[in-house]
Amino acid sequence: MSKPRLRSLVFLLIFGFAVASYLQRQGIGIAAGRMMPELGLTQVQIGAILNAFLIVYAICQVPGALFGQRFGARLTLSLIGILSVGAGLLMAAAPLFASAGLLFATLMEAYGWQAALLLTSLPSLLLAVLWWFVARDFPAEHPWIRPAELAELSGNPAYDAGQPLTARRVLRVLADPQVLLVTLSYLVMNYVFYLVTFWSFLYLVQDRKLSVLESGWLGALPYFAAGIAAAAGGRVSDQLRIRYGDRRGARILPLIALPLAAIFLYLTVSAESAYWAIAALCLAFACVEVNEGNYWGVAMRLEPSDSMAATAVLNMGGNLGGVVGTYFIAKISAAQGGWGIVFATGAVTSVVAALLWLTIDAGRGERK
Repeated sequence: MSKPRLRSLVFLLIFGFAVASYLQRQGIGIAAGRMMPELGLTQVQIGAILNAFLIVYAICQVPGALFGQRFGARLTLSLIGILSVGAGLLMAAAPLFASAGLLFATLMEAYGWQAALLLTSLPSLLLAVLWWFVARDFPAEHPWIRPAELAELSGNPAYDAGQPLTARRVLRVLADPQVLLVTLSYLVMNYVFYLVTFWSFLYLVQDRKLSVLESGWLGALPYFAAGIAAAAGGRVSDQLRIRYGDRRGARILPLIALPLAAIFLYLTVSAESAYWAIAALCLAFACVEVNEGNYWGVAMRLEPSDSMAATAVLNMGGNLGGVVGTYFIAKISAAQGGWGIVFATGAVTSVVAALLWLTIDAGRGERK
């Protein structure tokens, strides 16, 4: 039996960081139902708290990427993991500053929202320690890497680690028209991502009249659907790229999946049964998240020697979409019948995000 590849272990740790991040991120949206009466907050004020998170998150994307490129992924992710634990402790201990769904709702019902925020922050500490001992900045530096795996990795786009990280080089990435177009599409698409991430729990409680625990359990289903779709989407986008080339292959998946997401978002609010609404929400979120690998893969291929910076620009745009969307959703959802407008807007942004792919030339590198 052949030994597992080292990069599979590294991938599992990165996956763990992502899970811990989503767990902490979604916790605020779930805790909002309890925080509002306990702290005397309105729905608009909760939106402001969520936006404070998103604004700082967006602002730190590019500086974090530049730090990572300068000091390496090993040190950077270790520090981020430890800092996230500290942030979780402060959030639980100082409430006036103001998988995830079912786990957080269960913890909140049993121990309160402060303890739930604290407990869901602790996995990041374990991950940070494991990452420091397991990860290296480059495959050739790792004592566990085998020659066969190094040979496999040699087919990836070249990464010029010796090129100095100058201001001119950074500005070139920030001003790259193709990176900006991918980012704009991602920004628009992420309205739906943050609609589900931050607001679907409140939607199920307020509009569909489900209990806190029922909303927590059923509200977790879209994440399972999205997780499966994201993993499958990465494989599908690779196959489409191989078969049709970078330019055409990258467009196919979003041009099909994002309009389908718009249809399922409409069905979410038009379905009479809350359970059919959840099924439609699962399919809508899956149709959005099936594109994740495609967005990130295209950004990295457009700037192979500055992939951290390029994906940081991408994710900064995605979170700015969340900032705009969260403000709008907080305002509109509090009004009578506002949830219908919120989901209708999500349907429109899904279609716009798809159409923007017609302007993206992901095959630019093929003609160099």
